[in-house]
Amino acid sequence: MKRISIDSELCTGCGLCVGGCPRNAIVVENGCARIDFRLCDLCGSCVEICPVGAIERKAPVVGRGTDLDDYDGIWIWGEVDSERRLSPVVFELLNIGRSLAEKRGTSLSVVVVGDGIAELAKGAVERGADRVYLVDAPEYKDFIEERYVDAIAHLVERYRPEIILGGATMSGRRLMPRLAVRLKTGLTADCTGLDIDPETGGLLQTRPAFGGNIMATIVCPNIRPQMATVRHKTFAEAERKSGLEGEIVEIDANEIALENLTKLLLSRVDEQDKGELSIVDADIIVSGGRGVGGPDGFEPLKELARLLGGAVGASRPTVDSGWIPYHHQVGQTGRTVAPKLYIACGISGAIQHKVGMQTSDFIVAINKDKTAPIFDIADIGIVGDLFDVVPALIKRLPK
Repeated sequence: MKRISIDSELCTGCGLCVGGCPRNAIVVENGCARIDFRLCDLCGSCVEICPVGAIERKAPVVGRGTDLDDYDGIWIWGEVDSERRLSPVVFELLNIGRSLAEKRGTSLSVVVVGDGIAELAKGAVERGADRVYLVDAPEYKDFIEERYVDAIAHLVERYRPEIILGGATMSGRRLMPRLAVRLKTGLTADCTGLDIDPETGGLLQTRPAFGGNIMATIVCPNIRPQMATVRHKTFAEAERKSGLEGEIVEIDANEIALENLTKLLLSRVDEQDKGELSIVDADIIVSGGRGVGGPDGFEPLKELARLLGGAVGASRPTVDSGWIPYHHQVGQTGRTVAPKLYIACGISGAIQHKVGMQTSDFIVAINKDKTAPIFDIADIGIVGDLFDVVPALIKRLPK
């Protein structure tokens, strides 16, 4: 993104740019013009009007054709959830990020964008962040990808981090690719492993490929920053330690040029989804596959999950068939989960599903087909009809 800048030493404060701005985004203060980037649409009218050449466009110094030595530091996008808390994946990234930072001999920072979220900076420091870049303004109350990209790209232009990490969450999958395009760099999505190459110092980004049949390690040798998203629950969370100190850098939102291409008109949460335990946070998950036969087949699974204090998961075919909403989907194209107990009911165990749940502490598989691949990774396998086994469990549990 090109931005507009004003050279205060050249500016005479004549005010011609004020009258020529179609967005009324320029004012003259203390003898120098100043741009309000909340209003500016980067049209460039002021550049052409200025009689002394004090206003110019500048392209951010990122991406291709730059000196790699100009970049330093590891950044983590501090995703804020719907409850205005740092998402748990941020703490996981702080854990692996600290390991990477020590190997590179550099600092670890978190970028937090939002409205009324200044208190979250302290939480990031307590989990090990050396520095927190804080963009706290009403413009960022709602998660609108374009605005967040504008803000983070502005910071990258100024501070030039070497590595940027984010969670492979719903929001992360919306934000990080757009940011990578803006910065003209690469992005490795859904990583399950991160390391530093001891020879080159580059980021080694490992992720499943070809349906999970192989693990590919991807590098970005010639462009900075290096970017990756990481699946939730891939790494343990960084421990909270009181007394840790870190720098909090507050960014003036007026410095950030917003394109304002998108406006949030309505946000809705279905009543039936309110109060549901997310599969990402659940310690116990009862999942259904094609074997449940239809939407009604999930009812006994929901009852079993309720009795166990768990959540209901699902395989992709059941979601594609419209039997259950997408946010229940476990697998390569859904959520990666790592509960203490995973009960797979009528799930064959395709590799795409196993990738999303095979790190569960204990796996119970219920399937009529004794040759189902799910039994290969199950701690306990029950060969039987789920509509016989699950009701028996439901009947027995209260006793």
